[in-house]
This record gives sequence, C-alpha cells and structure tokens, in this order.
Amino acid sequence: MINSKTPHCFTLIRAIYTQLSEKEKLIADFFFDHPEKIIHSTINQVAEEVGVADATVFRFTKRLGYKGYQSMKIALASEIITTLKDIHETIDEDDDEKTIAEKVFKSNIRTLEDTLQVLDQHQLQLAVNALVAARKIEIYGNGGSGAIAMDAHHKFLRSGLLTSCYTDGHLQAMSAAQLTEEDVVICISHSGSSRDVIEALEIAKLKGVTSIGITQFGKTPLSEKADISLLTISVETEYRSEALASRLAQLSIIDALYVNVSIRLKERMKTSLQNLRYAITVKRIK
Repeated sequence: MINSKTPHCFTLIRAIYTQLSEKEKLIADFFFDHPEKIIHSTINQVAEEVGVADATVFRFTKRLGYKGYQSMKIALASEIITTLKDIHETIDEDDDEKTIAEKVFKSNIRTLEDTLQVLDQHQLQLAVNALVAARKIEIYGNGGSGAIAMDAHHKFLRSGLLTSCYTDGHLQAMSAAQLTEEDVVICISHSGSSRDVIEALEIAKLKGVTSIGITQFGKTPLSEKADISLLTISVETEYRSEALASRLAQLSIIDALYVNVSIRLKERMKTSLQNLRYAITVKRIK
C-alpha cells in the first residue's frame, strides 16, 4: 500500500525493473523517457503509445503499489521531475577517478535513502521483538549475501545472544532441521530466490521457527515465505550491479536491528561486551 513514505514512482520502477515482463519494461521505459506525457495522458493513450493493452498498464501501476493509474499520476505529478535523474547513472568511461568516486558515493547515499523510505516500521518492530526473545539466532546467506550474513553474526555475537552463521547450502539445511519454535532465522538474499536459502527457510518453517527475510523490494520467494520482511531498494547501472549496490542497505538494516536489540538488552549487552573486550585484549600484540 502506498503511503507518505513511499519512494518516488521512478525509484519504485527502477527497484523492480529486472522483475518486469517485456511488455512491462516497455511501459517503464516510456515512463523514464516521457514523464510529462504520463501526467497529461489517459491510460488508453499511454497503452496506445506503448503498444500494449490498457489492462497491462493498469497491472503495471498496481504492481508499483498504487490503487490505479489515476493515483499513480497524482503521485508522479507531485514529484519534481528535475530531481529524478540519478547522477550515478551518468558514469562515463572518460570520468576521472575522483568523479567516479563521487558518483559511487552519491549512488550509495541514494540507495540508503530509498531503502529507509520503504523500511516498514511494523516489520522492523516484529523483527526486533523476535530477536530479543530468541533462544538462538541463525543467519543464512550465500555468495555476496554470505558476507552480509557473516557481518550480522559478528555483530550479534556482541549482544550476548546465541548466534550461528552458515553460508553453505548443506549446512544451512542441516542446521535449520535442528531448530525449534523458540529460535529465529535471518535469511539474506538480494534476489530473494536463492535456492539454498529458500530451502533452509522452508525446513525452518516446518519446525515452527520465526523467519526474517532481508531482500530486494518487490515480490520475491523470500519476501513471500518469510514471516517478517525487511526490504531494500537499489539500482543496477552499466558499471555496477543491483546486488552490489544493495549491500550497504543490507548492512544498514543489520546495524539497525543490532542497535535496537542492544538497547532492549542493555544490561546483558554490557556484560557481554566486557567479556568480549577481555577476550580480544589477549589477541593484541603488546
């Protein structure tokens, strides 16, 4: 459901672009190329211009989360068109190193801002409540998401909670089979369709385990199957994949969960940190 914190139409379209059908991509491209025509055209005119059925345009607007074409037009008209061009999409082979760095930084900032807009407060609260009450937290991720899973494990170790992290599909499945309804699994997958992670999630659900999914904005197997979904928005460009850009958003969601949990478990956290600091001290060269 669209609300006051929903990102701009173009942000939504970019976020789900790779999930669109070929006809839907034609509509999306028309949005990008002729936003002013969208504002002043009827759904029939847009459909005729693009060469698709009216129903296809209507389904496209529904997929973005709007009630219909008219509500989407109202939202689009309220946006400042000149702000809709992303500087990170203009990276050129002739740019110098500093210019490319600036564009990458601005792209990262935009990813975080867009993700914050779609971060659902209720889902976040449910996730924090589940983690605080968990007997054990297991974190699953493969490939690039495996690195995020390891970071989450590293953070939650500091909270004093019992945590484990698995980046191998077989170990994920074996571990999930040993969990109970008192436990929580955090499944991380940008695509939301990682076979290993989804299979481990399904095993965990059979055991009554509460599941938290961290995945891209849109309808994915992970967002559909997880009890709690925390979504990210990132954009794919010629020199940077969508999954690569999403890492900062995923890390920030993990950070937000960790800080919230730490505040809830304040006294337990203090004891845990003291123990960790003592243990780490002996690892330093004096």
